[in-house]
Amino acid sequence: MFKIPVNFNREWITDLKSKLKEDGPWHKWELFQLAYQAEEVTSVANFDELQCLKHLPQLEPFPHQLETAKKVITEMHGRAILADEVGLGKTIEAGLIIKEYMVRSLAKKILILVPASLVVQWARELNQKFGIPAVAQKKEYMWKQYDVVIASIDTAKRDPHRDHVLSQEYDMLIIDEAHKLKNKNTKNYQFIKEIKKKYCLLLTATPIQNDLDELYNLITLLKPGYLGQTTDFQKNYVESKRQARNHEVLQEELKDIMIRNKRSDGGLFFTKRIVEAIPVTLSAEEWELYDGVTRFVKEQYQNSVFKNPLALITLQREVCSSRFAAFDTLVNMHNKLTEDSPARQEILRLAELIRSIKKNAKAEKTLELIQECGDKVIIFTEYRKTQEYLHHYLAENGITSVLFRGGFKRNKKDWMTELFQNRAQVLIATEAGGEGINLQFCNRIINFDLPWNPMRVEQRIGRVHRLGQTRDVFIYNLSTQGTIEEHILHLLYEKINLFEMVIGELDTIVERLKLNQSIENNLVNIFLESDSFREMEIKINNIGEVMKMNKEPSPVSEGLMP
Repeated sequence: MFKIPVNFNREWITDLKSKLKEDGPWHKWELFQLAYQAEEVTSVANFDELQCLKHLPQLEPFPHQLETAKKVITEMHGRAILADEVGLGKTIEAGLIIKEYMVRSLAKKILILVPASLVVQWARELNQKFGIPAVAQKKEYMWKQYDVVIASIDTAKRDPHRDHVLSQEYDMLIIDEAHKLKNKNTKNYQFIKEIKKKYCLLLTATPIQNDLDELYNLITLLKPGYLGQTTDFQKNYVESKRQARNHEVLQEELKDIMIRNKRSDGGLFFTKRIVEAIPVTLSAEEWELYDGVTRFVKEQYQNSVFKNPLALITLQREVCSSRFAAFDTLVNMHNKLTEDSPARQEILRLAELIRSIKKNAKAEKTLELIQECGDKVIIFTEYRKTQEYLHHYLAENGITSVLFRGGFKRNKKDWMTELFQNRAQVLIATEAGGEGINLQFCNRIINFDLPWNPMRVEQRIGRVHRLGQTRDVFIYNLSTQGTIEEHILHLLYEKINLFEMVIGELDTIVERLKLNQSIENNLVNIFLESDSFREMEIKINNIGEVMKMNKEPSPVSEGLMP
């Protein structure tokens, strides 16, 4: 046998004998108190309780957010689909889960993949609300230099970024808008599948729509084999593409991997949406311009002078917005035509009409609304030239405003948001303002121009009407009477009750009808190919009826959603 040497340190014995003889000093009371307090602070009384809340004194999560975070950590072991309805705070739930795992030293290297427009918002919320040092990925070196990185999937999957992501092992992976990954044949799906991760959260308001295979793909991405192999899943749970078999059993399985909080569950307070359609009567000069542009658009479409019909309709819509937006488009059209083209003369005539117009009826109505409410207002317009015109027009009438648009860098967007909150009365935004910023301190929106895609309308409203808004939200929709705008407002507002819906419902309708790419094209064709106002009205009504009928939940989502 091996002899193991044993050494004894006996120096302490002399010190102990001395203290026994003199009866001390045994300790310092102040040091004992500090040591005791330190142990109290670091002790874990109940392992199932969230420890991160001690480190977040300024954050007051809602009860459903705390319960969700606790369930993901204690029951789902860090792999879950967070499927709350829109506006209930899935980002807060994800932040709590990240913070809890970091506090428990179970997660350090974290990758968060979100839509490009939300990268900055995620970084801001994690830093400001949770004290998590998350960075928005900008440079190649950042993948390895920082522990908590936020990026878009499109950036992460491209070379050279792809190799950096796939070469690392992540403690946690979070995917926002995860419903976009339900097709297993896409490059995005395959890329996410290859990422090495210990914990994983998928965030989506619409995890189940119509196709059970897509549901299976999403769950397999999160927990491979959880519902068995594809053949097992088909055999056990699929009656048809839209009909589940053993529906109650499948629902129980989903409860262990998916959490969905609903607005109707109770305990959640949402203020009202008060929607008002504001009709605007064009002046005689403005109507002459609109009428002339409408005839021009029809003629050029019938003669196939311009190959892109959407560009023609855009010109018609721009006239409804402002003469400045339309003027630039006319100039661009003029420059593309040959010198002998008859269309050139018509464009010059329309340009002269524009120069003769001195007022803007919609701008005057907007000023009137702002002055009446005496509060902060967000104005949404489709066109940059209109945005700039409104900025100058409001300044001339003593109203302070700031601009917000897609061309601004991240820092400038943050600066504009801060100026709006603390100094200016009005924020004038192009479509970029409909994504990625939270403006609950404001409760009034003026849709100066209405987009044709209903998803974008709801995204605008979602900037102010969300969990945490304490006041009723007022939405004013301007539309010029007798024009293309009035027809669109009728479709979006009256036919499908758009403003009473939430984005989850819209998502389902748009995807079910496959309108993501075609809704604008369908409307363009209606306006250009209708021979009369009545024919156009009937066709628009038909689209509205189809969308209205599809507001009912599908058999899959209605039966399976936990």
